[in-house]
Amino acid sequence: MFADEIPVDSPDDELNAAATAASSAESSDSTNTSTETQEPEVSPDETATAQLQEDLQKAKKEAADYLDALQRERADFVNYRNRTAKEKDQYRAFGVQDVLKTLLPALDDLDRINDHGKMTDDLKAVQKQLDRAFSKFQVKKFGVKGEEFDPMKHEAIMHHPDPTVTSTVIDAVVESGYMIGDRIVRAARVVVASPIEPETTAEASSDEANEANDTATDVKDSSHE
Repeated sequence: MFADEIPVDSPDDELNAAATAASSAESSDSTNTSTETQEPEVSPDETATAQLQEDLQKAKKEAADYLDALQRERADFVNYRNRTAKEKDQYRAFGVQDVLKTLLPALDDLDRINDHGKMTDDLKAVQKQLDRAFSKFQVKKFGVKGEEFDPMKHEAIMHHPDPTVTSTVIDAVVESGYMIGDRIVRAARVVVASPIEPETTAEASSDEANEANDTATDVKDSSHE
């Protein structure tokens, strides 16, 4: 072998060199890809702020839910209170009505005594006490002579024409009526007077004239005989 002979690489050395170069290239590509896909770092302050905002939204939602539930409960309570108050008033009115119906015969007797002018001082004191009690429980007495006749409040037990009136009115009160609030407990029993219609007046006059003529004719006939 000559001293200046240049060594020649073997095939194995060339393969190893190629593999090393490929491995280096893959490692470089992997490093670049990892660098490109790496997310930006978030600071602790930003994380804490995001968490606070999330907690605030949850708190607002819970507060809205509690407020809605509270308003529903309040509405239910108000409805219940109004319903019980109404029922209480109804029960109270029914109780007063039962007592009033029991007292009606005695009240009618007091009215008759008063109409005949026989009210003593003791009876007048009782009458005043009853009036105060009735006022407290919204009991009203109605039915007065001369008052307009109302079939919703008055019961006509007698009726007669009256030439002195211009509308149907109460001529006499047989039994006074009573009501609690707007509810009638007993209608007033009354005698009604109504105006005479013109046709009725003409017919009555005609009948009277005919009767007078018949009477005159009878008198003449009897005189001739």
